Amino acid sequence: MDRCGEQEEVTGMVCQADELKDGQMKEVTVEDKKVLLVRTQGQYSAVGSQCSHYNAPLVKGTLVGDRVRCPFHGACFNVKTGDIEEYPGLDCLPCYKVKVEDGKVYVTINKNSLNVTKRVKEMCSIAPDVKQTILLIGGGPAALVCAETLRQNCYQGRIIMITRDKLPPFDKPKLSKAMNVDSSSILLRPSDFFQQYGIDVWTQKEVVSVNTDGKKVKLSDGTLQNYDQLLISTGCRARPLSCPGSDLKGVKLLQSYEDAKEIHNSSLGQKAVVASYLSDKAASVALVGSGRYPFERSLGPEIGKMSMQMLEEKNIKFYMNDRVTEIKGENGKNCLHYSAVFLGVIPNSDFMAGCKLEVDSKKAVIIDKFMRTNIPDVFSAGDVTAFPLAIRGDLRVNIGHWQMSQAQGRVAALNMLKKPTKFESVPFFWTVLAGKSIRYAGYGEGYTEIIFKGKVEERKFLAFYIKDEKVVAAASLMFDPAVAHVAELMAAGQILTKAQAQ
Repeated sequence: MDRCGEQEEVTGMVCQADELKDGQMKEVTVEDKKVLLVRTQGQYSAVGSQCSHYNAPLVKGTLVGDRVRCPFHGACFNVKTGDIEEYPGLDCLPCYKVKVEDGKVYVTINKNSLNVTKRVKEMCSIAPDVKQTILLIGGGPAALVCAETLRQNCYQGRIIMITRDKLPPFDKPKLSKAMNVDSSSILLRPSDFFQQYGIDVWTQKEVVSVNTDGKKVKLSDGTLQNYDQLLISTGCRARPLSCPGSDLKGVKLLQSYEDAKEIHNSSLGQKAVVASYLSDKAASVALVGSGRYPFERSLGPEIGKMSMQMLEEKNIKFYMNDRVTEIKGENGKNCLHYSAVFLGVIPNSDFMAGCKLEVDSKKAVIIDKFMRTNIPDVFSAGDVTAFPLAIRGDLRVNIGHWQMSQAQGRVAALNMLKKPTKFESVPFFWTVLAGKSIRYAGYGEGYTEIIFKGKVEERKFLAFYIKDEKVVAAASLMFDPAVAHVAELMAAGQILTKAQAQ
């Protein structure tokens, strides 16, 4: 054991110097601590072994250049610095000292950080003499990453985040997968984090109008707040049912933490029309969809059919090619009557009416590659936006993904600070069905054929979505880290041809 300055360290010999070739990685152990050892361009480096998002083992991911991509949800980390370079997740990886001596590789870890699996990137806090205010409307992933990126880049002005929710930023994807959770377990940051870095979070407040000429917003309580720069990251809301009976007591929309708790508590032993989370809790679960199969539009009929079979095995009943036309109450219980539409979402941009903000036909806020709207000093990020997608020749799209929202929040912050940065992320999406994860990368809209490796009916496959002789998206089940690898190739600007896919 070495002593270094005042701090004790532990050093372990982890492998022979010629054991790894360039572009290879290995999980090694130093005093029971798992470490990801990587060799790139003849140099060894060592970082934390678990993804900072949900602790996935990064050794199962894909390494391209100096970047490792998580196999599960697509987060990327620089293997030399440990810094997070693509989302989801907020934190970086710890980084360890490596030396090569007498043909052996040694990794040294500070004893105090043996139990540390992630690292908060260094941030400044507010300075009272800086008289600038950046206002973030919305408390989702885009606003949070924007706030953190501002502080990571030495912005010391005021940051105010305004959210309708009762909670500060929380992990919304967890809500639909686990509705009965304690609110503290889904918070993305503890409340003292915001105090530490001087980020004001105003919960249960709503912006009702914006005066872009006077650079001020009006809140629902009548108060006004000035800003120097503004971020619109208000997300989308579920399109409500508009049929007779949609106002009955048992009809719920899942949008907030309170909704999730209420749905969980009221569904125990009841009939429910919601997905796989309730399949082992409600007495019966039905799923209503407008296509032949769930996910058919995005993933194709083969994978859609397989998804339906997997859920049917969990006793979920399907009513497809269908929509809800009426909900009837019987003896205080709800009984659904079906006939022959995914309800979809509505971007929350109405409060900007009256200022000359450019929106598309679906009310999504139109932004450029720098997250700028058509109004000076007004930026937008996340599900509320329509933006140019680099991997599809700047086709303007609206994508409601957690990872895309986080990435856009970062780009918005950098451009607010006059550090010109283009948005070039590759969409990476996942969904859990009956305990198995389907991964998806790219943007497949308009695809004309699908090339499969493996067999969909055996529930182990990789699917390539082809348009104009090129791969525009890939999806997989039990085929890691194939989709992560495709995403990294797309991120590096490489074009995968149909011939290569075959």
